[in-house]
Amino acid sequence: MRVISHQDKGYQKFVRSLDRRAEPTRELTEVVNGIVEEVRKRGDRALIDFTRKFDGVRLTPKTLFATAEEFAEAEAVVAPSTKRAIRASRRNIHAFAKESMRKDWKRKNAEGAVVGERFIPFDRVGIYVPGGKAPLVSTALMTGAFAQAAKVPEIVAATPVGPNGKVNPELLYALKQAGATEVLKVGGAQAVAALALGTRRVGRVDKIFGPGNAFVVEAKRQLVGAVSIDLLPGPSEVLVLSDATGDPVCIAADLLAQAEHGGDSVVGFVTNSASLLKRVQAEMARQLERLSRAKYIGESLKKAGFAILVKTIDEAVKICNDFAPEHLSLVVKDEKTRLAQIKTAGAIYLGNLSAIAVGDFLAGPSHTLPTGGAGKSFSGLRADQFQRRTSIVKMDAASVKNSLAVVQEFARIEGLDAHGESVRLRVER
Repeated sequence: MRVISHQDKGYQKFVRSLDRRAEPTRELTEVVNGIVEEVRKRGDRALIDFTRKFDGVRLTPKTLFATAEEFAEAEAVVAPSTKRAIRASRRNIHAFAKESMRKDWKRKNAEGAVVGERFIPFDRVGIYVPGGKAPLVSTALMTGAFAQAAKVPEIVAATPVGPNGKVNPELLYALKQAGATEVLKVGGAQAVAALALGTRRVGRVDKIFGPGNAFVVEAKRQLVGAVSIDLLPGPSEVLVLSDATGDPVCIAADLLAQAEHGGDSVVGFVTNSASLLKRVQAEMARQLERLSRAKYIGESLKKAGFAILVKTIDEAVKICNDFAPEHLSLVVKDEKTRLAQIKTAGAIYLGNLSAIAVGDFLAGPSHTLPTGGAGKSFSGLRADQFQRRTSIVKMDAASVKNSLAVVQEFARIEGLDAHGESVRLRVER
């Protein structure tokens, strides 16, 4: 983990490097474009070939989707404790989603016309759930359960299969509990392309949600327009911003937990307390010794971990807003004041006791959040992203008459006389 102080010569250069916007490499763009075009041209056959190439699994057109028998098998083997955990998480997600759902409204404008908005769920959405080193059961809930709460009728999940050609049973059970109506046993950019473009077996979706590796994220970026997307979430990030009131045990635990996500994870710590920084370093070393994935976490920290000793908390807040972290742990004595100054974090955890892992699995807000600096432009996944917004206008004779003069003026300025006439004729009638 790189440690840098405000007194170091390279401090300003390092801090400036944290203000970033993730951009794909030319090589990545070309590889993903090739995958997308193969799916566009060859459909199901391309999905089968890519699954054999990347996952070493032989699928057929008839085994692209999880079967009723596979769902029943998963139901039978998943432990009761796992089922309880999944239900607890889904319960909190649904409650949170209910509060953030957009609701129909209407009112009269200044001219007396009734204006408003109507919100209806998408008909069919796709949710991507990464596979890789561990089954991301929580991601199934943090995407699908929001669609379920929004009453989306068709929820198509896509996730890579294991060597046996089946989806991990805990993950498959969670997807079913999160409302998945179909589970495509394909991962990577090819799965995103299939959801966006459609194949003989895979019906097109209206919008795609969910995190993934660089290939998945790039596929989502390239297919904007062919389909709507939620955001471009990449490798996990955490930034802990703390003054001397921070608990080194809690801070170290959060940093190690986020490093556990993978070698591309970005783990940062910013503080104005040299004493706390030293204690956090010592505590990380102590906790790391007893973790099962210590080597993996250590490699992640070495690759993209950093700690910054700043002169003031004001400087720490500026670094945070430039960095736009996916997760921010804010541990400061003047919490209310500093919280108001944070503008770009995907999710904020307040105080020593607010464990980020609770947010990852249980709290209610989705853990699908913007990364790579995208927090400057995107927010995290929300229930209202599963809804279409349609505006409504209803006018009577009085409101049409009251609108005429302004409409005619705009029509004159823009040279659109038919617009003005369409209102004038109604007033005359």
